[in-house]
Order: sequence, then C-alpha cells, then structure tokens
Amino acid sequence: MDGILVINKEKGWTSADVVAKLRHVLHMKKIGHTGTLDPAATGVLPVALGNATGLTEFLTEKKKTYHAVLRLGVTTDTQDMTGTVISEQEVQVTEVQLREALASFLGEQLQLPPMYSAVKQGGKRLYELARKGITVERKERPVTFYELQVLSWENPVASLLVACSKGTYIRTLCNDLGEKLGCGGCMQELIRTASGSFTLEDSHTISEVSAAMEENRAQALVIPTDEILGDYPGTICIPEADRLLQNGNPLTEEQLQQAGSSAGESGQAGITLAQLPGDGKLRGRIRVYQSDGKFTGLYEWSAKRRFYRPVKMFL
Repeated sequence: MDGILVINKEKGWTSADVVAKLRHVLHMKKIGHTGTLDPAATGVLPVALGNATGLTEFLTEKKKTYHAVLRLGVTTDTQDMTGTVISEQEVQVTEVQLREALASFLGEQLQLPPMYSAVKQGGKRLYELARKGITVERKERPVTFYELQVLSWENPVASLLVACSKGTYIRTLCNDLGEKLGCGGCMQELIRTASGSFTLEDSHTISEVSAAMEENRAQALVIPTDEILGDYPGTICIPEADRLLQNGNPLTEEQLQQAGSSAGESGQAGITLAQLPGDGKLRGRIRVYQSDGKFTGLYEWSAKRRFYRPVKMFL
C-alpha cells in the first residue's frame, strides 16, 4: 500500500505509538507520521505508507486546524491539564475581554516552545530535561495564526477554534492567553480537526483500519500518493524513456509529449503535455507517470538546462 492513511488518533497515544500499531496491523515497515500530535490530543494524524513517506516534507508545511478547550485560572508545568498545577486563581474575565485578547494573537507571532515538548536542544529533547527538573533557555520560533475564534465561553472554560502554521503549540497559546488576561490559563482538551486538506471526516481509528484489513478492504482507506500531489499537472513518459524515468534521470520535453491518458494506479487521469493549451509546453512542477500509467516521480522544469529534473521519486 502506497499513499496516505488519515488516522483519528486516540487520547493517550503518541504519534510514534500510532505508527508502531499500524506496522503491526498493516504488516509493513515503511510507515511514518506527517506531524506530531501530543499524547493528550486527539484527531487528524496523516500517516504515510510505502513510497508516500517521501511526501512528508510536502505535508508538514500545511495549515492545521484545532478545536481547543482553554481553562483559565490554572497554570501547570506542561501548559495543559496533564501537568502539575503551579497556580490557581479566581477568574474575572468577560467574553469581550477574552475575544479581544485572543484576536491580538492573529497573524505572525514569536512563540516560545514549552519545556515539555519534543524540540531538541543540545542533542536532548526538551521534555527529557524537564522530567529531570532542568529548565533551559529556548529560542522563540515564528508561527502564524490564520484564524482564532471563541466558540463558547462559560467562565472559566472557553472553547476555541484555532487555525495555524506548522510547529505551533496550542498549549502555549492557552498559557500565553492566560498571561495576557492576568489570570493564567492552560489547555484542557485538544482535537485536531484538519491537517491541510485532511479532515476528521477523512479519518479512521486504528480499530477501523484493523477491521478493514481483516475484511481485505484496507486499500480503499488509503489516499494514493499521486492523488495527494493532484495540484501538479500530470504527464506520461514515452516508452523509450521509461528506464530513464525509473532511474531518476532528467527528461526532455520530447520524452514527455506522448498524448493519451496518464491514469495512475489511483485511476486518476493526469494531463499530458500535448493536451495543454497553446504550444503544449509545461513549466514548473509536474507529476510524471511511466508509459504504462504507473506514477513514478515529481519533476521540475529547469530553464537553464532545458529539461525536467527530478524533485522526488516515488518508486
């Protein structure tokens, strides 16, 4: 199986736990997740299978959307309710104040990674140091909040919608929001509702995947690799150039101008160069299929060398 399997991660599991369980369920080793989700969080975790593990760099950059529950008046060492309570105080915050404070985080921000995180510093994970009671200086990292909404407010608990860039800690947003309101705060619950174009509606629990395997229909749950790259036009290779493509060699325009369907294993028909408007020439990145319709790689036009060079192969 090659492609993306969207998992609905259960609470208490690490992202690595999900990968380990899937290796056992699917009987395959080449599996990797496309973005860490905290053990206390649930929701969308895209998992790459087979040759789709090469897609990780394309998927981790995508926008993430969360439904978070903020608890004001409480701070903890982990910035969520799983940690040790540091302080508690009464909350006297209005909904208007909450909305105004939340809105101030919109756009590009600098965020300080929490000590209880998987960020590496000096060769050590921060959480490894934190568990030993060691706190070290960390560098702030740029993050972007695209959308922030208060979905509900019942003092001292608020339900939030958060759309943000990769590497953003929602725990830290809750902590920083509590600081801004002067009462402290931490994350009580977190559900990732979307990662890029993958949503909860696309996701499956490990139990559902296991049942599908037993019924020999697990392949139907997997989104094929070439479909994930569907934003790039596709073309097929002439038979004489198949071997060049399989070996990841550069390809000329003439080797990619055979007309006809470039349907890959997903059954999705690509666009051949000869079918494009105008002179049929394509620049930028393209999906390239072998002459038999098997998706093989992502290529990019080199204006200087006048050929298409491989960006990522999916053999």
